[in-house]
Amino acid sequence: MHSTIPTQASGATDTVAVGDVLAALSHALDLTEGQPLGHSVRSCLIGMRLGEAAGLGADALGDLYHALLLKDAGCSSNAARLASLFGSDDHVVKPRMKVVDWDDRMRLALATWRHSGLGKSLGARVRHFVTIARQESMTRDLIATRCERGADIARRLGFSEATQGAIRSLDEHWNGGGFPDGLHGDAIPLLARILNLAQTIEVFWGTEGPAGVDAVLQGRRGTWFDPSLVDLARDLLRDPWFWEQVADPDVTSLVATLDPSPGARTFGAAGLDAVAEAFAEIIDAKSPFTSRHSWGVARYAVVIAEQMGLDAKEQTRLRRAGLLHDIGKLGVSSRILDKNGPLDAAERTAIEQHPLFTWEILRHVACFADFARQAAQHHERLDGTGYPWGLGADDLDLTSRILAVADTYEAITASRPYRAGMSVDEALAVLDARKWRHLDPHAVDALASIVSRDDPRDL
Repeated sequence: MHSTIPTQASGATDTVAVGDVLAALSHALDLTEGQPLGHSVRSCLIGMRLGEAAGLGADALGDLYHALLLKDAGCSSNAARLASLFGSDDHVVKPRMKVVDWDDRMRLALATWRHSGLGKSLGARVRHFVTIARQESMTRDLIATRCERGADIARRLGFSEATQGAIRSLDEHWNGGGFPDGLHGDAIPLLARILNLAQTIEVFWGTEGPAGVDAVLQGRRGTWFDPSLVDLARDLLRDPWFWEQVADPDVTSLVATLDPSPGARTFGAAGLDAVAEAFAEIIDAKSPFTSRHSWGVARYAVVIAEQMGLDAKEQTRLRRAGLLHDIGKLGVSSRILDKNGPLDAAERTAIEQHPLFTWEILRHVACFADFARQAAQHHERLDGTGYPWGLGADDLDLTSRILAVADTYEAITASRPYRAGMSVDEALAVLDARKWRHLDPHAVDALASIVSRDDPRDL
């Protein structure tokens, strides 16, 4: 991740193809899963090829396409619990446990031990391992939380029941040993079978190459995977041109064009608001201590804008920026986000990377590119002491300044593991002390004029 100071993107639009939005935003889901960027879009390309080989019609392929890009939409909802149970970085545990064959209990136990309490004493590692071993329903509960949240997000974005069902049953296995419902064989939706196979192929392709993929497919044929789909997938392994496409650095752009839905769906203004709201939920679900942070920042940014006389279009832009400003936090370990105490130097450095992730994600989403820079600058300060770029007053426009005030106020009034949230009066005193030096005085005064006379929860 580089630290070049961002320049304002242009060309944003309020009507954009669904594939463009979801393919670009899928990189945020890759961060949460600890997968290399591009995992979701490569899985989508593989899954769509499998769907075509399986003879799916255009409507079913459209449902599959949306499910493939949203398959990890619920992934942040179990991150905090998983990190707490394992006592390890969720970004390390998730991808490593993903490749373990759950049907081999000895291998599963060994993998669980290897990833319990990483970097801790032997006693602490044993305690984490025993805690996990005693919770028989842990895996089912973690997967159920993830899959149900993902399916619900797909529902609220208006995608079909078939898309929702595929996401909900993503981790079911052909032999009935999967989760959350233990579905068996043809009882598992076909689209879900394709999703599970496609994502597994992508993971092993990235770590072990085609030969490793083929070994996994043969080893899990009839246990994890539908045998007929495995046979189709093994045929794919013999197609070098296809794998060149999967390895293409611009695979995201290719996947964005693959939506076979009649007329290829687009998002208008209301749809883009729904996408921003859905990803705000994904962001806030990463930590129980930030469960409404993105929504709060968006709310305060809008009321500041109203008080300062900004028009409706700018208020919409600020609301979306507020909802998405912390999307980069999906790339930060839950062990850091939920730490009950001060951060050490390495942890502080990791936290200060999140605006860089925000910038890199949002600038590639055409409909959000016009506020990507401002959303990523919410920790910059007028005197240049902020992070990650150390920008000063001359580099920060009004949108950036409003987001900084909204973010600061929401953060200090919310409770954290190591402190209680401040009262309205205490928080306003802090903001007042930071006027001119750190925060824009006009934005601070605009917020103070609202929260001092109204219940902030009603804003």
